[in-house]
Amino acid sequence: MNQVNLIEQLVAIVGVDNVLTADSDMAPHLVDWRGRYHGAARCVVRPANTEEVSSVVRACGQAGVAMVPQGGNTSHCGASIPDDSGEAVLISLSRMNRIRVVDPANNSITVDAGCVLQTVQDAAFEAGRLFPLSLAAEGSCQIGGNLSTNAGGVQVLRYGNTRELTLGLEVVLPGGEVWNGLRGLRKDNTGYDLKQLFIGAEGTLGIITAAVLKLFPLPQATATAWLAIASPQAAVVLLSQLQSTFGATLTACELVSDISLGLVLKNIPGALPPLSASPWYLLVELSGAGEEGALQRTLESFLEQTLENGAISDAVLAQSGEQAKRLWALRENISEAQKIEGFSIKHDISVPIARIGEFVECADAALRQAFPGIRIVTFGHVGDGNLHYNQSKPEAGENDAFIASQPQVNEIVHDIVHQLGGSISAEHGIGQLKREEILRYKSPLEMEMMRTVKRAFDPQGLMNPGKVL
Repeated sequence: MNQVNLIEQLVAIVGVDNVLTADSDMAPHLVDWRGRYHGAARCVVRPANTEEVSSVVRACGQAGVAMVPQGGNTSHCGASIPDDSGEAVLISLSRMNRIRVVDPANNSITVDAGCVLQTVQDAAFEAGRLFPLSLAAEGSCQIGGNLSTNAGGVQVLRYGNTRELTLGLEVVLPGGEVWNGLRGLRKDNTGYDLKQLFIGAEGTLGIITAAVLKLFPLPQATATAWLAIASPQAAVVLLSQLQSTFGATLTACELVSDISLGLVLKNIPGALPPLSASPWYLLVELSGAGEEGALQRTLESFLEQTLENGAISDAVLAQSGEQAKRLWALRENISEAQKIEGFSIKHDISVPIARIGEFVECADAALRQAFPGIRIVTFGHVGDGNLHYNQSKPEAGENDAFIASQPQVNEIVHDIVHQLGGSISAEHGIGQLKREEILRYKSPLEMEMMRTVKRAFDPQGLMNPGKVL
């Protein structure tokens, strides 16, 4: 089948307005959020429902044409950008944005894959429930992308990754068949848990079109504080004390370096320092039942004790929801502030929590020795061992040359991660960015097991080729 005939088929399936072929119309879909990856496509197809996705996939499969699914296009690893051959069809799920069912009694919500994360959060809230997946891109990222990368975010400490928040999936397979696994069950021990194959697979095994997600009771009270600490190791010690004191009430524990905060204060209008300067900070949030004042008083008492024993050097406790939002904005705008500064070499790593301090100390020293004058931006989810660990040079001219050193930088960082028993991708996935890197750290047996799964589901290799494998 030639290109014209395929596009005619796709127009017959989704309508002429939803098959984009003009360069200007396709352009926003062909560059990633960071501006690092640029691709090309035959066309961008925007199906409105699962049946249309199925028909689009079947037509592309029969034509032997590769397919690249795309949600909100907020990937940090180029997973939703096609290569530059111009052969692939990009399938945008943005029109598939229905909230299908909210079931408060079952504490679940069934949504289309194209639903923006914040829309799902709002629908849960209107039903008196919480959908706890929360990350900086929640106003634009889509549930399908969250599932495809097993997104984490700031509340993993209490609620788990997207994998733990998913009860069931609906998936269009590479042959166009629709697997309806939309079961809202906590217990279903009837064989392989197939949904787990698609979560984190980055669209390489099929296209997720809908999901049943877990909901939780809305917290009646929250308490948020920004703490000044001496080091990442101090954060690990403090995390243990917080967990011992507050248990499951501890919702988030976020580490922020002074350099990270400095970029936000420089580049984000209205950002103000919450405390006097400190080398490191910790953003802590508690949430639970009961009266808000009581939770704040409990946290305040803990902070007074930690100030007295020197575990923290200063602290600010939010006195209102608006103050808490401003504290969270300092954390959530770090990536945006970095983007304004220019390109950086990004790492999304995880290590055992107890070894966070060791990782930062070793990696910082190795990088500064290899690349004098480097700027290291470190922040992330100390509660689950996941750090965003990014490097650049402050001057634009020097930074261009430094970015070309990414293979050497990656090797230094990832070798240390591997030595500490960690992972080179905690929540951003593999995409194009790390597909070669994983060969260095996964065993040949593990890679062959992954390839076997890929061949079983996608023998033609048409689903998001060049990603993960």
